[in-house]
Amino acid sequence: MKCLIAIVGPTGVGKSSLGLSVAQRFNGEIINSDSRQIYRHMDIGTAKPSGDEINSVPHHLFDIINPDQPYSLSLYRESALEALARVHERNRVPVLVGGSGQYVWSVIENWQIPEVAPDPEFRERMVSIANEQGVDFLYQQLKGIDPAAAQKMLPGNLRRIIRALEIYEKTGEKPSALQTKKGHDFPVQIIGLTCDRERLYDRINLRTDRMMESGLVDEVKRLIKMGYTPDLPSMSSLGYRQITAYLGGSTSLKEAVQAIKFETHRYARNQYAWFRLNDTRISWFDTADAVSEKINYTIDSFLNVSAQPTV
Repeated sequence: MKCLIAIVGPTGVGKSSLGLSVAQRFNGEIINSDSRQIYRHMDIGTAKPSGDEINSVPHHLFDIINPDQPYSLSLYRESALEALARVHERNRVPVLVGGSGQYVWSVIENWQIPEVAPDPEFRERMVSIANEQGVDFLYQQLKGIDPAAAQKMLPGNLRRIIRALEIYEKTGEKPSALQTKKGHDFPVQIIGLTCDRERLYDRINLRTDRMMESGLVDEVKRLIKMGYTPDLPSMSSLGYRQITAYLGGSTSLKEAVQAIKFETHRYARNQYAWFRLNDTRISWFDTADAVSEKINYTIDSFLNVSAQPTV
């Protein structure tokens, strides 16, 4: 029986713990779809599963590249589909867990992603323009070229904006038009976790405090000592960017921690653009309620139906 269970929702809502529970209960293996948990040496700030959790069920696509190695959506999708196939070969249930919208939907919808090689010269030119005229200048350019692509990304995400402009520069086609959805020949169950904004912010704040207690500052110090510079895309991640600013003397530790919380709140709000509460493909559950039994029933029913022979 081939199928896929995906667990989605905003950061801090409890996807990882649910994913672990689902994998343990339903003979599953976890496939990471968090764009930061792919990096080695970045554990605390990315809220990566603990060693005990990783050892309790098979986990895939964690710690696969160093923080200074280039990576792309295309490479992720290819690796995720390979992991998915291996899980199916073992007659186990793949459980896709994470909140990086592009990563999640590239697997669920089996996107066909344009193969456009990176152009360092073009990227360097775009970075220079962003430094001189602001990231929003490039974002507005992209918005004029491809509003659909622009809508799918944060206006401040320079790396993704440049990549979209790069694809247009090389192909003459809108990036959104080149990204088609092939789909799968097996069923997919999407479980969404949500909660009211105040409760979600409280969870994020508590998680940030725990990260600090667990040694986030020391983790960032180690990364810098290893030669991973602040200008790397990986080091611009939430938490790492703010702590790097503190270590550089441009802000206090208290201000850095508050910035992590505020920026994570904003990121969580923006994730709902990828995982919409009115998306009928997603079975939503509010974590303010006792939802474990309801989720288990939903998944159990899905697996039973999936196991039925097609006529």
